Amino acid sequence: MSSLATAGEKRIWLVIGDKPGDNAQVEIIAEALGLPFEVRRVLPKEQFVLGKPSFDASLYHLDLDRSDKLEPPWPDFILTIGRRPSMAALWIQEQSGGRTRIILLGRPKKWIERFELVIVPSQYQLPERSNVLNFDLPLMRSNEAAIAEAVKHWQEAFDGLDKPVTALLVGGQTKPFRFDKAAAQELLDKTSTVLSQSPGTLYITTSRRTPPGVVNTLREQLPAYAILYEWDPDNRADNPYLALLGLADQFIVTGDSISMMVEVARRGKPLAIFELPYQKDLATRLRRLLTEVGRIEAGAAGSGKVFPRLMALLQKIRLAGYPRDLTAIHALLYQQKLAVPLGNPFLRGGPRAVDELAQVVERIRRIVLQGQRGVQ
Repeated sequence: MSSLATAGEKRIWLVIGDKPGDNAQVEIIAEALGLPFEVRRVLPKEQFVLGKPSFDASLYHLDLDRSDKLEPPWPDFILTIGRRPSMAALWIQEQSGGRTRIILLGRPKKWIERFELVIVPSQYQLPERSNVLNFDLPLMRSNEAAIAEAVKHWQEAFDGLDKPVTALLVGGQTKPFRFDKAAAQELLDKTSTVLSQSPGTLYITTSRRTPPGVVNTLREQLPAYAILYEWDPDNRADNPYLALLGLADQFIVTGDSISMMVEVARRGKPLAIFELPYQKDLATRLRRLLTEVGRIEAGAAGSGKVFPRLMALLQKIRLAGYPRDLTAIHALLYQQKLAVPLGNPFLRGGPRAVDELAQVVERIRRIVLQGQRGVQ
């Protein structure tokens, strides 16, 4: 829900896109701030829904007929997330003559100095800067009212299922991972092994990112004790995802989907992560090498580390971006006893993920209300 700014207040815009999980994280922060804000939803052209536009301060990638109008008076602050909305935010900043200050959730593709504050969970490897705020897990969380409504709607159907109900939440391919028919078969094999003693009901759901070949493999190799829901944008009423969050006994999530892993972890449900195999191209191997070197240096004692200085130089001259390491989220969830690798016994009665929202909100409030810069 948005609120409109009144005279004398700082004008805050939420510039968000077409990804519900991303949008929810920005909205969670905005609501917790307790300050008036306006929403500007910008939607990509069809070719950029999945395709990645070249990063620039521009609107060329947007379907302006379907997007909210971006026109003056320009905001004092923008909260945004993701490649496509942040490109629009940078364009707005230019139209305002540089007056608009941008708070970005997630890594910038470049121009880190143009963002007042960059708020990054642990999968992003950014240089140590005073305008970078690091925290552990992304801020997404479940819509409890929507889950309660889904539970009411689906309860009778779930009462008839053999227990335990294991929800298998399937995402899609994302760099540097490979998600093809072979990976789907490995997922099913590992799942069957884990559930061999007490299979109950396996309830599988796919997503909009799930490759067709993976969906076909799941359908063709579906175990007798399993139910498969194939994601359909035109039939969302039958999507059991929210009901599963409320009613399933345990969860298996493919390791590409941070949002699904974190939603389950925040609910304190037993969680196993299927770590997707890596792609085998040279670029992926190089990224893995750089990530591993960065981890080693980050854990090394002493000062004067070479790797951070080298990466900072490459990023400054635009020869390198800010890497993402999804396995850092896996490792954090394992370390905090919030999940196990698929194949290990589920953890029962474990803790819930720590909520770091208050830390993020306090930093933003200082910037907006006290005029402090993102840098400290």
